[in-house]
Amino acid sequence: MINQPSGQIKLTNVSIVKLKKGKKKFEIACYQNKVHDFRKGIETDLDEVLQIHQVFINVSKGLVASKDDLASSFDSTDVDTIIKEILTRGEMPLSDKERQLMMNKINNEMLTIISAKCINPKSKKRYPPSMIHKALMELKFRVVINKPPKTQALEAIKVLTASQIIPIARARMRIKVDMDKIGNEEVIDKLSNLMKAAEANETETTWSCNALIDPVAYRVIVDLCNGKGMLQVLDLAVIDSK
Repeated sequence: MINQPSGQIKLTNVSIVKLKKGKKKFEIACYQNKVHDFRKGIETDLDEVLQIHQVFINVSKGLVASKDDLASSFDSTDVDTIIKEILTRGEMPLSDKERQLMMNKINNEMLTIISAKCINPKSKKRYPPSMIHKALMELKFRVVINKPPKTQALEAIKVLTASQIIPIARARMRIKVDMDKIGNEEVIDKLSNLMKAAEANETETTWSCNALIDPVAYRVIVDLCNGKGMLQVLDLAVIDSK
C-alpha cells in the first residue's frame, strides 16, 4: 500500500509515471504537480516528488523492480539515476480536468498563431481567433494533445486555405536581401521572380531588395541566399493597416 505524507488524505494528487525500456516497463509513484515542477527544474528533491523512493514493475501490485531488471534495462542499479530518467522521459496519464485544460491551452495557442499568420485576402485584415475556431469546427478539424500548437496551426492553415470555407490566405512576409551582383546574376533573377512589391536598389556591384514574399517561398529564398547574400526578415506577417 502506498503511504501518504502527513496531512495528505486523498490520493487525488498521486500519479504513476511509466517508462518502457527494452521489453520491460518500469513505474514510479509520484505527486503529479511535483512531476511538473521537476520537469521545469523547479523541484530537485526526489523525496518531494516521489510517494515511495523505489522503482516498480507494477506500482498497484507493489512489485518492486529487481536489481537485475534495472541493470539489464538501464545499465545501472543506481535508483536515483533511474528515477530521474523515468521522471524526465516517462509517460504520465492526465486527469480529465488536466487533459481538458491542456487541450484548451493548445487550441488557444494554435488559433492565435493562425490569426497572426493569415488574412482575409479581400479585406487584408486578420480574422479573430473565434472566427477561425468556428471555421475549423465546421471542417471537423480536431486538435490533439501530443503535437505542438505551431505544427497543428500549419496543418489547420492548409485545411482552411484548401477549403476556403472563409476567404483566407497566408499573410505575406517582408524581407530584405543584400547581394553582390558579380557572379550572382542568375540567383538575383530567380529571387526577383519570388519577390513581390519589390523596392530594389542597385549599384554597379551590389543589389539590395526590400520585398514581400509568399511564406511558402521563404525556404527557397534561404537556399538561394546561402553563402551568396544576406537575408533579413523584416516582418513575419504583413497586414494592411488601413
